[in-house]
Amino acid sequence: MNTYHILVVDDEPDLCEILQFNLENEGYIVDVAYSAEDALKKDLSHYCLLLLDVMMGDISGFKMARMVHENPKTASIPIIFLTAKTSENDRLTGFALGADDYIQKPFSIREVAARINAVIRRVETTKKGNKKEMIAYDTLEMNPVNKKVLVNSEEVSLTKKEFELLKLFLENRNRVFSREEILTMVWSDEDGVLNRTIDVNITRLRKKIGQYEHNIVTRLGYGYCFEE
Repeated sequence: MNTYHILVVDDEPDLCEILQFNLENEGYIVDVAYSAEDALKKDLSHYCLLLLDVMMGDISGFKMARMVHENPKTASIPIIFLTAKTSENDRLTGFALGADDYIQKPFSIREVAARINAVIRRVETTKKGNKKEMIAYDTLEMNPVNKKVLVNSEEVSLTKKEFELLKLFLENRNRVFSREEILTMVWSDEDGVLNRTIDVNITRLRKKIGQYEHNIVTRLGYGYCFEE
């Protein structure tokens, strides 16, 4: 039995009930919403997968998916579309919106369960791979593969040099780097970079990482370090 939490969003109550009953028998925890509007009132961030009907009221499944993926807190939640729309363009639209799968109605419950299981297994495998690459300090997380930095699960936008500075510090916590060392390691591809450039980039980096700004400390006469 698993404890994955799924949200089913469909304007057909009978279908929602059938899906909820059968998926709960598969071991999932299942909530339902009868419209995208109702679904968006929920805290979507704790669901591991969304099962969305495409043809609903004012907010279609496609529109809801776009809203989910535009929110950093929910952008990584996998989505499977359930729909009676069968044209190639509809399927391509779904996948263009980041759908992880697209199931046409009518469908068998066994097929839905199998596809959900496949998507969750694929997502979990990807997460495990990403975690191996992660560099983290408390809730400050850096992924060198996709070049993302998170603070308290919120993405922080860094320039290339800010990212490289933070990576250098996080990989070598409590080690003091002189300006000359930083220039060699971060600005190796540029000539004529001034010490002031380092100071400016570190000041910007501190501001962007919020509560962790004080971890990047200045050692007068020596340089900078990330202090635990």
